[in-house]
Amino acid sequence: MSTPTKVIFDTDPGVDDAMALYFALAHPAIDVVGITTTFGNVTVEQAATNALYLTAIAGKTIPVTKGVATPWVKPGEAPPAFIHGADGLGNLASRVATSNQLDPRSSAQFIVDMARAHPGEITLVAVGPLGNLSLALKLEPQLPKLLKEVILMAGTVVEPGNVSPVAEANVWNDPHAADHVFTAGWKLTMVGLDVTHRVIVPLAMFKKIADKQKHIATDVLHHAVSFYADFYSGIYPHVAKIHGCFGHDVLAFIYLVNPELFVIESGAIRVATEGIANGQTMMKRKDIFHPQAGWADKPATQVCMQVQAEACNTLLEEVLMSDWLPR
Repeated sequence: MSTPTKVIFDTDPGVDDAMALYFALAHPAIDVVGITTTFGNVTVEQAATNALYLTAIAGKTIPVTKGVATPWVKPGEAPPAFIHGADGLGNLASRVATSNQLDPRSSAQFIVDMARAHPGEITLVAVGPLGNLSLALKLEPQLPKLLKEVILMAGTVVEPGNVSPVAEANVWNDPHAADHVFTAGWKLTMVGLDVTHRVIVPLAMFKKIADKQKHIATDVLHHAVSFYADFYSGIYPHVAKIHGCFGHDVLAFIYLVNPELFVIESGAIRVATEGIANGQTMMKRKDIFHPQAGWADKPATQVCMQVQAEACNTLLEEVLMSDWLPR
């Protein structure tokens, strides 16, 4: 990529969101032109606070907006403080003072405004519940033609879910919004648990990065990942052997810059919005006749089904070890 790709990052930071944000800010082929926040790993208010803080301590000035606070239809759930910490960043002991402020627009309006101002130029990378993107579609039905591409860290096809036997958390948090997004007709790629559960990032990597960079941003990231790694190592023996965590959100950005590291299948995706399968992402993997309603003429989604995990970890370390932070 000779010219950096303009990206709006839709996020609910969140430890893995912070990892993804710093990868995006450090990578020379990515130009983060805005951060839109949503509920999910934390409340939307905390998500916006964290986005402002993470960018400020990294020396970046990027528009940050606050978006949807609750799901479309289903009751909201308490954020998973046991995974990300009550503050979303592993319960930081303190925070330095910062002065950056929120952009006054809603996240959905910001997405629409930026897409209209830069038609065909912006990739939207969404790694939380999909209410902001769904609301933006309602505000601007032509959004699929205005955005260059949408990449989601969401869903699963074969891999078991992480909040139910069949559902991934971002989709489960707002299944009605997710189904709206999957059927909207843009260039869409799903980076879900089928690949993110294959990439285990060792905590030792983040200590190495923090020791090399000697910067508050990488110290905060190391602290947050330590909390996150303790959670995952406590429930997955194979993760405990590495003492690490799943890459999750950063894989969406790795796909953006190095899609050759992934094996893709293509097919329509629908989301179950009720019952015991609530939040399940169902993929039409064979081109055969489906008599059931709801599948005819639905657009195809590119779905990441396999990944070169070691190469992803190598790339993540190289990018975060690069000279990207102010001194």
